[in-house]
Amino acid sequence: MSNVITVEPADYMTVAMARIIQDGERVFHGVASPIPAVAIQLAKKLHAKNAVYLSIAGYVDAVPSQFSHTSTAGAHLGEGAVSEFLLSDIFDLSARGELDVAFLGGAQIDQYGRINLSAIGSFANPKVRLPGGAGSAALLPTVKRAILWKTTHDKRSFVDKLDVITAAGNTAYVITPLAIFKRGNQGKLQLYSIFPYSSFDEVVEHTGFPIEKHDHFHKFHPITEQEFTILQEIDKNNTRFSEFR
Repeated sequence: MSNVITVEPADYMTVAMARIIQDGERVFHGVASPIPAVAIQLAKKLHAKNAVYLSIAGYVDAVPSQFSHTSTAGAHLGEGAVSEFLLSDIFDLSARGELDVAFLGGAQIDQYGRINLSAIGSFANPKVRLPGGAGSAALLPTVKRAILWKTTHDKRSFVDKLDVITAAGNTAYVITPLAIFKRGNQGKLQLYSIFPYSSFDEVVEHTGFPIEKHDHFHKFHPITEQEFTILQEIDKNNTRFSEFR
């Protein structure tokens, strides 16, 4: 970049998500998803102009003028939308094999890209009762590519064994503040890329399952000035940082 720019983990995660989205894909995100919401808009401004944006608020190809720190399911997400849909339509679309990408999360994630959103500890007598799988249990097995993300990267989140398996299926990538994992041999997540401020040793130290490098492992390509400028234009309120608070 020509100027000195402070680039934060939220920026790297957002750009990483945007780069994965391909032109023409149907892309969905659920509630509490400010980083994916911004990433989808970024991709559509750059290399994926024909991607179709499906939001949890029930809008098709909306272009919000700004995002909210408190809601990713509000009416503001409908600005510029070409159509509306029922949430049940997303599950039908995915079940028919016509949903290309879904951004999903999990309290715990294991090396097979399975998630726990049910309970920490035993399901019958949990230490913490989690909100449950909601749409994840239906979408993760049916969407073509699930992209998981989590804004904390530690051994409590990335575990060798899930306390409860809420959902399993087609996890293609996992994006964290340190790195990107990609499904590789035997369906396991492998280290695909690390961000410039991170390292292989740091990822190993903060991950509860064994780390293997993907065949195409690489250092994350720097965020371009164009990407950063458009990112700031899209996310005027810096909503992407809200997931780190």
